[in-house]
Formats: sequence, C-alpha cells, structure tokens
Amino acid sequence: MAPYGLACNPLRCTFGLPAKGPEARKKQGAYFSQFLSSNDSLCLKRNSLRSVTWMHKQRAPSLVYATGATYGNFSNDSTDVFPRINVRDPYKRLGISREASEDEIQSARNFLMQTYGHHKPSVDAIESAHDKIIMQKFNERRRPKINIKKKVREVSQHRYVQAVISRFRAPATNFIIKTSIVFVILGVLTLLFPTEEGPTLQVAASLFITIYFIHNRLKTKLRSFLYGAGSFIFAWLLGTFLMVSVVPPLLKGPRSLEVTTSLISYIILWVSSTYLR
Repeated sequence: MAPYGLACNPLRCTFGLPAKGPEARKKQGAYFSQFLSSNDSLCLKRNSLRSVTWMHKQRAPSLVYATGATYGNFSNDSTDVFPRINVRDPYKRLGISREASEDEIQSARNFLMQTYGHHKPSVDAIESAHDKIIMQKFNERRRPKINIKKKVREVSQHRYVQAVISRFRAPATNFIIKTSIVFVILGVLTLLFPTEEGPTLQVAASLFITIYFIHNRLKTKLRSFLYGAGSFIFAWLLGTFLMVSVVPPLLKGPRSLEVTTSLISYIILWVSSTYLR
C-alpha cells in the first residue's frame, strides 16, 4: 500500500497521484462514482440512525413519566378501607381474642395502622377499638373479677378435699328415698312437739337412726358406731355455730334456737347416713 493518499478497501476507492494514461483515468472515474454512491448511502444510514435515536429520546421521557405517574397514583391515592370498620366488638375489630396480651394488642394495632393508615375513618375505628381494649384491661387490673368456677375447681382438686369426697358415694335410689322419709318425719315431729327442755327425744332418735342406716350399708358395728357418733357430734357443732354466728333466728318461741339447730343437724345426719361409705 502506498504511504500517501487515502485507501478504502470496502468502498474500493483510492486517492493518490494523478493517473497516467486513458485507462487509468477511466478506472479512477469508476472508483470515484462508486465512492460517491457509497458515501451517499452511508450518509443516509447515519441520518436514519440519528432520527431513530431522536425518536427514542423523545419517547423515553414520556414512558418514564407515565410509569412514575401510575405508581405514584397507586401509592398515594389508594382507596383501601378497613373491612371491619363497623364491627362493634373491639376485640373482633382488631382480630384478637379476649385473652390476648398487651403485646399482641399493640402488634395488631400497628399492623392495621400500617395497612390502612391512609384512610382516616379506618384509622379512627382502629384507634377507638385499641383505646377501649386498653381501658378495659386497666379497669380489670384495678378491680379484678373473682372467677367462681375457677375457685371451685381449685378447691375441689385439693388433696384434702379429694380425700373427703372419696369417703362418699351414691347408694341406690330406694335407699335414698327411705332415709329421706325417716328424717323428714323426724323434723316434722321436732317442729310439732317441742318440749320445754328442747327436742331431746328427737335428737337421740336421730343418733340411733344414723347408726342404723350406716350399719345397713357398711355391715360393720364398730365402723357404724364411730361414723354415726362422729357425724352426730359434727352436725351439732356445725348447727350451733351457724345459728349463733351466721344464720338469724328463723323460728319464734322460747326453744327456737334448739329446734333450728336440730333441723340443721338432721340434714347433716341424713347426708352421713345416706352417702357415707
């Protein structure tokens, strides 16, 4: 290749020193015309490429603006509404149970506020339910309620109570009816025929009746006597304590205290003679 001039192999055009001879001039003219046509096509390609680039630059911002506007509307103008906004129960409104702790209540409130915080009525409903629950928990701590069922269950599961309960069992229905009739008659006689010394005869009869019914079930004389005498002493002590300290006078008369104590002791003796094992 010559060190001077311009050579372009793809276009097959060469500028060099002036050609010598007619054949060389014809060949240079052909190369020059071919160069012009190739240059024109290259310019057209460059112009078309510039136009495409310009169109892309014009369209790209509009696409970006449209995309940004779409996501902006989605994030700022959302119309999500709290679905439980009209639920009256504050626990159901927040979606928690009544045994939920304070941490669970606060977590439910924060989650709902993050989800529906853009909607003011939803925010008011969530805050109202949260405040009601917090105030209710505060009042329960100040005035704790006594769970009667829980207390009874705890007492009944105590080992001493279980030991006492284990000493009783339900007999046959006919036996319950028999003992009930006997002690009802004994109570009626005590009310109808009180003596000046009190219902001494009826009380003594209640002791023997209790021992008889206990022996009828246990079939042992010693245990029947011990159970009957112990039940009799316990019944009179408990009846006297209730009438003196707890129960007001229910009957009128000079012997109302003895009569009422006898009636209470009959009930305890009936339980002992019927259900004690």
